[in-house]
Amino acid sequence: MDAKRAAAESELADLRNALQDPGVFSTPEYPRLAKRQSELTDLIALFDELHSITKQEADAQALVDEGGELSELAAEELEELRMRRLTAEQSLSEALTPKDPNDDRNAIIEIRAAAGGDESSLFAAELYRMYARYCELHGLKTELLSESPSEAGGFKDMSFKVTGSSDGLGAYGVLKFEAGVHRVQRVPVTESQGRIHTSTVTVAVLPEAEETDIEIKPSDLRIDVYHASGHGGQSVNTTDSAVRITHLPTGVVVTQQDEKSQTKNKEKALGVLRSRLLQAKIDEEQSRLSDARKKLIGSGDRSEKIRTYNFPQDRITDHRIGYSRSNIPGAMAGQIDDLIEELHKAEHELLARES
Repeated sequence: MDAKRAAAESELADLRNALQDPGVFSTPEYPRLAKRQSELTDLIALFDELHSITKQEADAQALVDEGGELSELAAEELEELRMRRLTAEQSLSEALTPKDPNDDRNAIIEIRAAAGGDESSLFAAELYRMYARYCELHGLKTELLSESPSEAGGFKDMSFKVTGSSDGLGAYGVLKFEAGVHRVQRVPVTESQGRIHTSTVTVAVLPEAEETDIEIKPSDLRIDVYHASGHGGQSVNTTDSAVRITHLPTGVVVTQQDEKSQTKNKEKALGVLRSRLLQAKIDEEQSRLSDARKKLIGSGDRSEKIRTYNFPQDRITDHRIGYSRSNIPGAMAGQIDDLIEELHKAEHELLARES
């Protein structure tokens, strides 16, 4: 603990020196530096609190050992101090556990129907409603970015942005473990023989990128405009408002057509492109993580099923942590707190072991 405290004090001293430069306030790095200074200040305060409680506990124990008139009072105080020490140790452990630097960001969620045809598209729509309802219950705001409806009434693919924070985390931190392949097993509404079908839907959760996070050169972009189709109002097909942006160095393609304004569609498409490029950068960094962390985070690969929704058995199973629960109707209504909490608990335990 002494070494960790010394490291924190050294880092805090360096940060304070850096923040003494008036020029730093106008740089993109300032918010991050200021936040880190606050975190280190709180961390050192936790070290001080634990040191103080430990000293008081030793003094109380000495009085108990001596006996005499004060021993009974000291024994009562000792029990209280032990409880306070356990709480302080837990708080310090949590503060020392490394955190995902992207947890405070907003999120962009992309849902795509995969195997299963119409049934897959219908379940994609149900997953969207599940997340939208969960966000509503937790004070997070959602904004639809794009949608491609299917003839069956579901979605071939769609994307939406989630903003706000819950339980001290940004939208990305809350929802990041939803990324992966979601498998549904049930009798589709279109099935006349009553047979159970298995379909899959892919979910991507991207941290929303700021302009300063990813540099995109205009020369690296090919921007095409075309007539929008589908939803969007009466004038949707009368102007070249839809935008397709191709990032030439990576081949990443983003389309946006939900706005009637070509400018707004371009802004939204660029935002999604930045987030995809940031996620690619994160994926590269995560390739160096331990196997346990990779399993929890997932690769987003289409063959990697993270969760199964078995309707006939009313069972949801998250395969990464071996957690199962019932009440699928409740989950579809946004009641997925336990799933999200269990995944974050698993992440915290892994990070604590590896730190």
